[in-house]
Amino acid sequence: MNRLVKRRKEKGLSQRGLAKKSKVSHVTIARIETGTFDPRLSTLRSLAKALKVKIHDLID
Repeated sequence: MNRLVKRRKEKGLSQRGLAKKSKVSHVTIARIETGTFDPRLSTLRSLAKALKVKIHDLID
């Protein structure tokens, strides 16, 4: 999920900052970013909404 890392950093957010905005656990975000976890569609929606991007902008 390199695109998630890129978008998060473009917005100046830490994993914890994104977790707070998206209501997705920072542990889950870390696991998604390292590729050890495949997120559900609902999780991607929450992350995309918090980052103000489209879901496809987060998927490699």
